[in-house]
Amino acid sequence: MIYTVTFNPSIDYIVRLEDLTVGEINRVNYEQILPGGKGINVSIVLKNLGHDSTALGFLAGFTGVAMQQMLHTFGVTDDFVRLDDGFSRINVKIKAERETEINGQGPVITQEAQRALFEKLDRLTHGDTLVLAGSIPNTLPDDMYERIMEHLAGRGIRIVVDATKNLLRRVLKYRPFLIKPNNHELGEMFGIELKTDDDIIFHAKKLQEEGATNVLISMAGDGAILLTSEGVFYRSAAPKGTLVNSVGAGDSMVAGFLAGFMESDGDYERAFYMGVATGSASAFSENLATREEALALLKTIV
Repeated sequence: MIYTVTFNPSIDYIVRLEDLTVGEINRVNYEQILPGGKGINVSIVLKNLGHDSTALGFLAGFTGVAMQQMLHTFGVTDDFVRLDDGFSRINVKIKAERETEINGQGPVITQEAQRALFEKLDRLTHGDTLVLAGSIPNTLPDDMYERIMEHLAGRGIRIVVDATKNLLRRVLKYRPFLIKPNNHELGEMFGIELKTDDDIIFHAKKLQEEGATNVLISMAGDGAILLTSEGVFYRSAAPKGTLVNSVGAGDSMVAGFLAGFMESDGDYERAFYMGVATGSASAFSENLATREEALALLKTIV
């Protein structure tokens, strides 16, 4: 079974308008409401690809109820910790001449709620996969990922971490199964600009030396690179298409990789290409990728 964790999920209110004028009433010409959060995106795409998962994290208030209902319409199973106070955040994403986001703060996550999450994590068993994705809200300890990975160490659980900079670097000692920085984030970790594939592979190997098992580097329109635990690397150009919405593309790549890994009994090459195709399918669509969209793009890169 696959489990995803989203500490601070949101309801995303997405609007489009020709131009945003500050201080004036602005009329939108398009609006959409979706559940948001990196782990939640992974769960939705996994379901679209035909794989079940359980979404974990924290929900609060009427917005938490609404988010849960939306997840159920996508067919996603959840086991969130319910908070007594506050409400799950609403993020406003304004797509105009320039994109603007206004993100809510989210509820306070108590010590009791944190213990409840760990009790749910204790149900994971050998062979399960756990996806830790996104930032850590300021109401949680900043080493929360490390605490979770240390707590689950030695149980044979594959842990995927999709985070940035120091948050990612600090968990490498726990040997995550997969990490997914993009090429810019990888460069920032080492304080340099990565200009070639050789540069990227060299620094991905450094992350393996620090503990990462497999390193998947997304490069937007330039495709992706996978460096496996066996020392093999795969390189794929990006499928051809028109960028519509980059939100969730990286999460979709993670979901596609896991789906491909499971469907091929652990073939890294198949997992990699399925990840690239699924990430691109989401980028080329208003919504997150479907299996049909991902498989259509897969045929163009394999």
